[in-house]
Amino acid sequence: MTAEYTAGSRLEKIFKSGQKAVTGECGPPRGCDVEHFKHKASFLKGNVDAVNVTDNQTAVVRFCSMAAAKILLEMGLEPVMQMVTRDMNRIALQSNVLGASALGIKNLLCLTGDHQSFGDHPQAKNVHDMDSVMLLHTVKTMRDEGKMVSGTEVQGRPKMFLGAAANPFADPAEFRVIRMGKKINAGAQFIQTQCIYNMERFRKFMEMANDMGLTEKCYIMAGITPLKSVGMANYMKKFVPGLDVPDSYITRLKGVPKENVAAEGIKIAVEQIQECLAMKGISGIHLMAIEWEDHVPEIVKAAGLLPRPKVD
Repeated sequence: MTAEYTAGSRLEKIFKSGQKAVTGECGPPRGCDVEHFKHKASFLKGNVDAVNVTDNQTAVVRFCSMAAAKILLEMGLEPVMQMVTRDMNRIALQSNVLGASALGIKNLLCLTGDHQSFGDHPQAKNVHDMDSVMLLHTVKTMRDEGKMVSGTEVQGRPKMFLGAAANPFADPAEFRVIRMGKKINAGAQFIQTQCIYNMERFRKFMEMANDMGLTEKCYIMAGITPLKSVGMANYMKKFVPGLDVPDSYITRLKGVPKENVAAEGIKIAVEQIQECLAMKGISGIHLMAIEWEDHVPEIVKAAGLLPRPKVD
């Protein structure tokens, strides 16, 4: 599974050492409040190996992922910079890759991005000059061959450990593993999945990935999002496309006193983490504690994933 090219990121080293990696997530604000962003990120330091910074997630305007990634670097955290193809053409995308690498950002997650109709600027024009598969191939070519899409030589190749996302539950379900395989073939070295709640369906997804040999080519991280409340669980089940929240979780959260619901949600997340890590082919956990970053240390510790390993 080792690639010829090494970006030298901490995340890459954790994977290659054979240890289970843990990544977190910290969304930039809808403004310039850097201190609030730093406060959220401070809870992740020492508890995860790298931190995803989202790129205008859900098509809502926030400060840019490259700026957020640079702030994390200055805090001593390793960023995973997300970049979506929705808003930029190939010129801007390649420019951002070069700029990010020049700033010392070593992990890049390539995404297509949510359609703008879901966000706060539905009248905006999308670009989609590329999709995530094309972007992966483009950055891999820039890194490994020193060539841009145009064939122009890159003067100083970007040092990037490349990742992509996968949703095991989106329709059509039988296509999800094949789609992930396309991303791996295009250059993805690690995969972070969408939030997992239906463990049985995810287990079948991983069985297919193992059968296709994809887990031998790429590190797959299971995405976990703690359920904070019954309302959140119902919302995720009814209104978030591509998620499968079993009724058993909703019933379980309803069965505890209101003041204990958050603790039960954390308990469920820990159980999910341990169940995912026991599956063949899972190389780590991507913990998306949405605006609940202060609970990440508790969750990671309860899952038996502390202390985080040291790598050279």
